[in-house]
Amino acid sequence: MFKQALRGVTFFFVVAMVLTACAPATTSAPSAAKADWCSGVKIVFFPGGTPGGGFEQVVYNGALQAAKDTGADVQYVWSDWDPAKMTTQFQQAAATKPDGIAIMGHPGDTAFDPLIDAAESQGIIVTSMNTQVPLAQAKYSANGFGYAGAILYQAGYALGQEAVKRSGVKAGDKAFLWGLLAQAGRGERTKGVKDALEKAGLTVIYQEIDDATNANASAGVPIFTGVFSKDPDIKLVITDHGNLTGTIQTFLQAANKKPGDVFAAGFDISGNAITAIQGGWLQLVIDQQQFLQGYFGVLQICLTKQYHFSGLQIDTGAGFVDKDNVDVLASLVKAQIR
Repeated sequence: MFKQALRGVTFFFVVAMVLTACAPATTSAPSAAKADWCSGVKIVFFPGGTPGGGFEQVVYNGALQAAKDTGADVQYVWSDWDPAKMTTQFQQAAATKPDGIAIMGHPGDTAFDPLIDAAESQGIIVTSMNTQVPLAQAKYSANGFGYAGAILYQAGYALGQEAVKRSGVKAGDKAFLWGLLAQAGRGERTKGVKDALEKAGLTVIYQEIDDATNANASAGVPIFTGVFSKDPDIKLVITDHGNLTGTIQTFLQAANKKPGDVFAAGFDISGNAITAIQGGWLQLVIDQQQFLQGYFGVLQICLTKQYHFSGLQIDTGAGFVDKDNVDVLASLVKAQIR
């Protein structure tokens, strides 16, 4: 998909080159033929979590590649996956008057929209990744507000449905769902999983991911073991958080489980998730190709600033990874590209 996306972008550039060549000599539009065609464009980019995190590091790597390919001047701001911190940092970023800000949409429209309105009024291009801010996107799409990421509710429902099918659980069985229902916008993915499990007749034991675990997955070990101590007959676990999914082996071992005792599924693919799949601890992961989220976050702002493109809606995918295809992706995941 990444190659196809880049071919699409290359097509835009070729068209722009042709139009530039055919334009009158007085045309002053920037040339897409130059390697640094976005040079001088200042962007503040939010990868989401913490440096080195299994998911957000890949988002960051995608942004780094886009900055290299375009010549954009990109500043990176890490937020510990904390929506409150994201809004504060957005205000701080807007105060520096960059050309554009690429955000994670976790705070949702209610918290984010007044801040986005203020930034847009100053001519700052805003675009989102990973979690949609639908009202702001609809309002400012013509100004370059796009989205690169999975469609959250659909991806969540797809994972829940597939996990039910593959695990063989039946109505009345217990499923442990660890997610972020309380977060506006971002919670749609957890809701999708929950709806799929409940439609299958499962008894859903839900646990909200607390701030400490959101920032550092290992902080969730006592929470996980506590859940299993109370309900040892849980047959299915779904973790709606990339770093928690990457820590599933640690969680299960702490709960005195062996590989395959519980069917484990979650978001997203990472080096640790690969190891867990290969070791039999993790049976199913949905892959939203987060490298593309980072890449297109930067590219969107460059395309809008330099060529006045409107916002692009890019579904970065929701394919499944399991023991049958994990080896094909392993080297790319460990290189933090997939």
